[in-house]
Amino acid sequence: MTDKARQIEALRRRYLELKAAGDQAAPKALPGATALDEAPLTTNLIRHRETVPGGWYWTARLKRGERLRIINTNATPGVAFFMWNADDTSERYNSADTMKLQWTAALPKGRVLFSDMGRVMTSIVEDTSGAHDTVVGGSTPASNAAKYGDGALRNSQENLRLAASKFGLGKRDLAPAISFFSPVSVDADGKFTWREGVTKPGDFVELRAEMNLLIALSNCPHPFSPGAYAPSDIEAVIWQGAPPLADDLCRTATAEAVRGFENTDPLFA
Repeated sequence: MTDKARQIEALRRRYLELKAAGDQAAPKALPGATALDEAPLTTNLIRHRETVPGGWYWTARLKRGERLRIINTNATPGVAFFMWNADDTSERYNSADTMKLQWTAALPKGRVLFSDMGRVMTSIVEDTSGAHDTVVGGSTPASNAAKYGDGALRNSQENLRLAASKFGLGKRDLAPAISFFSPVSVDADGKFTWREGVTKPGDFVELRAEMNLLIALSNCPHPFSPGAYAPSDIEAVIWQGAPPLADDLCRTATAEAVRGFENTDPLFA
């Protein structure tokens, strides 16, 4: 065995040791997916409701404690999402830390999304599908050209740059996004696969803002989604849900989330 091979093997063993430790620390069970008729919106608490057409982008500001529900009205295959700390836009969503700190790429109800400063930006308080991808990223002109033969189709990379510009931000302020309603998994050969039939019309995911946020959405198909380019409308709803209790699921489900909130809450003390 060469020195390089021995080093790779040592790193692999160390990774497996750390992964096993993380698995032991993870919650034994998170709650199941939210039912479509569960967690109804309280109409008089809605601040804003808007339809985002297929292929387009949307921006918003959320105050700490407000909630954003994204409703996948017609089971469109993927909605790219990114966010910044509204009080300091140098702090932004970090997909790598979100996976690394929670020892998982699966982000169902009960998980949280971390910033690049170790703080919790949002909690996933409701989720009907649990099918979200924070590894692959959104579509680009190149991915549309390869998949559809047309690089001029609207895509998430350019949409998110346009969305960032609405806040005076640019290309350097963006990092890999999370794609909601994108059932990507890894097969036995280590290849990404798209699990068909997982998402359904009316699916929704609801995020609770844990700091003041700037939000960007791109309603374009995930690069791995099957079929023709045919994104459909989604709805974005901002409303004021109940404040978290002491035993709030997202705040208490994991040791990693507890530490994240210990970093976040002092900003608002």
